[in-house]
Amino acid sequence: MIAVTGATGQLGRLVIDALLKRTSAEELVAVVRSPAKAADLAALGVQVRQGDYNQPQTLADAFRGVDKVLLISSSEVGQREAQHKAAIEAAKAAGVKLLAYTSLLHADSSPMGLADEHRATEQALIASGVPYVILRNGWYSENYAASIAPALTHGVFIGAADEGKIASATRQDYAEAAAAVLTSDAPVDKVYELAGDEAYTLTQFAAEIAQASGKAVRYQNLPQDDFAAALKAAGLPDGLAEMLADSDANAAKGALYDDSHTLSRLIGRATTPWQDVVKAFVAKA
Repeated sequence: MIAVTGATGQLGRLVIDALLKRTSAEELVAVVRSPAKAADLAALGVQVRQGDYNQPQTLADAFRGVDKVLLISSSEVGQREAQHKAAIEAAKAAGVKLLAYTSLLHADSSPMGLADEHRATEQALIASGVPYVILRNGWYSENYAASIAPALTHGVFIGAADEGKIASATRQDYAEAAAAVLTSDAPVDKVYELAGDEAYTLTQFAAEIAQASGKAVRYQNLPQDDFAAALKAAGLPDGLAEMLADSDANAAKGALYDDSHTLSRLIGRATTPWQDVVKAFVAKA
């Protein structure tokens, strides 16, 4: 039995889809906060169990009889360390034989503020004694692609990453990597640094938007504080805006770059070209 937490989330749903291509639905458990939102998974034969990071007893019930768990990191920045520790403890109590965790690229050394809770979770996981695999996911290409529509409107793609190289990959790529690890006899107590095969700068990203759309779009680099202010003005919550600005500023220093090609080896194909993601988002903008 393989359980996936956050199974109705953007990454979790893709992991379930990838697992269904590798194993039967009866061997999968979708752990979700609201089972009613996973009716489509239940219809496929996937077991749906209620599990809330803030209610440890629900996690203990959700993991009962499960051999492997994919702990997808919570989206609640600032609360994740406690939430993840509760999930690790529940997995240990359930006798789980493998706990895989979606962390952050180079989490052990990353200067990004986003890395703090991931580091704490990794340390708790290692200390737990539960056999583990840490999937240090790099940036999602969709993170930057989400800003393509406003860039087309204004003719400017803004950021604070300067000319830092970014080796992103799609959620689909990372989902397939998780599925590969969960359905193989891959070594335990292992860390994977996962990133896209081809890196780019935001100047190149903006140029690709222009190429794909036929419109003039340029990259404008901003100081970190100015970028955060612009994101807030666009309607992003303060905490999210600050986190994204911090991430961009550290991307300028190489925090989102990795050239190990571990991800493509794990999924058995090249990672999805970032240019393809740009073209897809331009087409639907």
